[in-house]
Amino acid sequence: MATQTPQGSKGLGQYLPLALAAGVGSMLGSGIIVGLSSTITVWQDGLGLDNGQVGVLSGVLTFAIAFGSLFGGRIAERVGRVPFFNWINLLYAAGALACVFTNSFAVLLVGLIIAGFASGADLPVSMTVVSHDAPNDAMSARLVSATQVFWQLGVFISFICAFLVSTMSGATGGRIVFAILAAFAVFTWLWRTLSPKLRELHKAADERAAIRHDAYAGKKVSVFQVLFGKDKKILLTYFISILVFYVGWNLLANTWGQFQTFMFVKADASQTLATGLGIVLNLVTLIINIVFASIAGGKYRNRAFFVGIGITFVAMVSLALGGTNLWIIVGAVAVMNLGSPLAGEAIYKVWTQESFPIEIRASMQGFINGFSRLVCGLFALVTPALVLPATIKTTMWGFAVIVIIEAVAGTIMIKSQKRYGTDEERIEASMSDKAFTAQSAQ
Repeated sequence: MATQTPQGSKGLGQYLPLALAAGVGSMLGSGIIVGLSSTITVWQDGLGLDNGQVGVLSGVLTFAIAFGSLFGGRIAERVGRVPFFNWINLLYAAGALACVFTNSFAVLLVGLIIAGFASGADLPVSMTVVSHDAPNDAMSARLVSATQVFWQLGVFISFICAFLVSTMSGATGGRIVFAILAAFAVFTWLWRTLSPKLRELHKAADERAAIRHDAYAGKKVSVFQVLFGKDKKILLTYFISILVFYVGWNLLANTWGQFQTFMFVKADASQTLATGLGIVLNLVTLIINIVFASIAGGKYRNRAFFVGIGITFVAMVSLALGGTNLWIIVGAVAVMNLGSPLAGEAIYKVWTQESFPIEIRASMQGFINGFSRLVCGLFALVTPALVLPATIKTTMWGFAVIVIIEAVAGTIMIKSQKRYGTDEERIEASMSDKAFTAQSAQ
C-alpha cells in the first residue's frame, strides 16, 4: 500500500494560514525550552541559584510539558479541539510573564510550570486540528512537517535573543527573552481566535467529515476502545513503533535542547560564544527542516529518514571518541543538526497524524509526547552531570546505542505503514469495499 496520495502535494496554498497559526504555537513550544536553556546561566547568576536548582528548573519544565501533553488532548476532546486550540496560548502568556517579573526561584519555577503545561497541551491538539483541516494525507504531511520548521525557528530566535542579551547584568537578559515569548503567545491567541480564514478552514473540514464517515464517526470513543478494536494489530504496531522511536529521539533532542549552552560553557566557552554557536548550529537545522517539509508528502521522506539516522549515529560516535574538546563538541553537534531534522520530530508528527483515527489523534500524540517528556524529565535531573567533560564520552556511547534502537523502531514503522496504509487510506478502502458490495447486491 502506498503511503501518500499525489493530490495536494504541491504547495500549501489556501492552507498556509493554518500552518502559520499552528506553527507559531510550535515556536512557543521550542522557545520555552531553548529560552530557558540558553539563559540558564543568566538566571543562575541573577537569582543566585545553585547547580541543583538549575537541574530542578530544567527537569520541572520538562515534566510540565509532559503533563500538558498527556492531559491536553483529553481536555480538548471535552471542550472542543478548536476552542482549546484558540485559547491555550493565553495561559502560556501568563506563565511567561510570571518568569519576567520573578525575583525568586519559586516564582520562576511556577511560571515555567504554567507555560510548560500550556506548551505541552498545545502541540498535540494543534497537530490534530491541522490534520483534520487538511483535505488529504499529502497535504496533511506537508502542513504537519511545516510546523516543525516553526519549531526550529523558535529555537533559532531564542538563541538570537539569548545572544543579544548575553552581556547584560543579573537576570535582565532572561527576563527580556521571556517577555518576547509572552508577546508571541498573546499574538498567537489573538490570531487563532479572530482570524476569519481559520474559521473558514475549520468549517470546511467539518463539512467534509460529515460526508466522509469512518467506523467511529458520530460516536464517543475511548483511546482504549479504538486501540484494541477491530484494527488492534495495525494500531498497536504503529503505537509501539512510534513511541519507542520518539522516546529515543527525544532523549537526544532534550539533552541538546536544554543543555547545549550548558555543555559549551562547561567546556570553557563564554556565554556569548555559547549562544552565538547556538545560532549558527540551529540555522543549519532550520534549513534542513525546510527541506524536509518540502518532501514530507512524497516518496523521498523514507530515504531521508535513513540518511538522517546514519548522520546522527556518526555524530554520537564522534562525541564518544573525542568529546572533551569544545570544538569537537561543536563539530559533532553540527553534524547531528544535519541528521536530526530528517529522522526526528517532524516525521514523528507526520506518522502519528497519518496513522490513527481523527477521534483519538490528539490523545495519542499527547500520550506519546507526554510519556517521552516524563522520561526526559527524569533524565534531565542527572543530565548536567552526564555532559560534563569528565563524563561526556561515556554518555555519548549510550546515546549511540539509543540511535540504533531508533533506527529499528523507525524501520518497523515504515514497513508497517507500507503494508497497512494510513488511516485515510484504510477508510477509503473500506468505503470502496462497501460500494462494491452494494453494487454486487443490486
